[in-house]
Amino acid sequence: MTSRLRWAAIGVFALANALNFMDRQILAALAPELMREFQITAAGFGDVLLAFSLVYALAAPVAGLLIDRVGLPAGASVAVGFWSLAGMATGWTSSLGGLTACRALLGLGESGGVPATGKASALYLPPRERALGSAVFQGGLTLGAVLAPLLAQLLSRSYGWRSAFVVLGAAGFLWIPLWWTVHKRVPHAPETRNETQVPVRQILRDRRYWALLASNALLMSVYSLWVNWTTLFLVQAHHLTQAQANYRLAWVPPIFATAGGVFGGWLTLRWSGGAEDVTPARMRAILAGSLLLLGGAAVPFMPTPGLAVAFICLSYFACVASSVNIYALPLDLFGSSSAGFAVSGLTSVYGLLQGVFSAIAGRVVDRYGFTPLCVVVALLPMASWLVLHLALKEERRA
Repeated sequence: MTSRLRWAAIGVFALANALNFMDRQILAALAPELMREFQITAAGFGDVLLAFSLVYALAAPVAGLLIDRVGLPAGASVAVGFWSLAGMATGWTSSLGGLTACRALLGLGESGGVPATGKASALYLPPRERALGSAVFQGGLTLGAVLAPLLAQLLSRSYGWRSAFVVLGAAGFLWIPLWWTVHKRVPHAPETRNETQVPVRQILRDRRYWALLASNALLMSVYSLWVNWTTLFLVQAHHLTQAQANYRLAWVPPIFATAGGVFGGWLTLRWSGGAEDVTPARMRAILAGSLLLLGGAAVPFMPTPGLAVAFICLSYFACVASSVNIYALPLDLFGSSSAGFAVSGLTSVYGLLQGVFSAIAGRVVDRYGFTPLCVVVALLPMASWLVLHLALKEERRA
């Protein structure tokens, strides 16, 4: 019963992830319409994403530290409430500057999302189950990514694009009382109760931590590409309308992200057996995902939108199979008491990567189309695995 209750807490944070990603992805789903509304190019759209991403990246370590200090219940509630307000405010803006500012505030609030879920995983799950916990969290992200284009398009068509941001943003305020109810009833995993906190300075001096950050940035370039640009890719490369892209295809690939997360977690459980040290199994799962990601280079060469989306689905699947293990590693290395800060570093570098990547990607798309972008991004996950492999191998020798 206690185990089932702990997984209920994980489920509540998966729901928070769904709200987080839904609020974030409304912009991508309505990108063609908003580009016309504010008269911006793909480069301008990339700059709006950059504003979100930079604030998200810079605020994540602070958010992680605050969650470690004030505790998960209060920290998670403040984060969800803040990003819900910022999401709603996007629907009330009337200028490009206002749109950019609202997305920056959304990044500030959402910077606490991943550190909070990482903290929840470390508090409620033993190490062997944490990759599966990450897979459940990914299920929440998938739900948000699936719902965003469908609900945003429906609300936009019926009531205008502003309604999508206001209505969907307000949903976060229903999550907060649910979380407090669950928090009061669910115990932590036994081994987390008396754990010694690892000082932040010690984490920052650890070479493995910096390798994790670099590895995550390289891998998540794949995720950043398709999570922000799928609808626009289908509109520009295959000449679909925004509605056709959103209703028919853009919601499909995120489903494969959840499948990939479950697969990556299952691989770790299977390959680790009963071993206390699960790191070798995690590394093998990361390598398997990186090899599969090479197939993403085929996306721009597919003759139909359906075939292109099939390879985008493969990219989502393989990326998240690797990602759930990368996000579990700092919990294994530094424990639950420092989980908020340890995971926030991964969040931060992802935000920086997404910001820089979005600004560059928009300009590449304007000038060359999607082909060079897809080919380069398909190669980066192998570099991600290599960086982490070398760092962990060196540490084991020491």
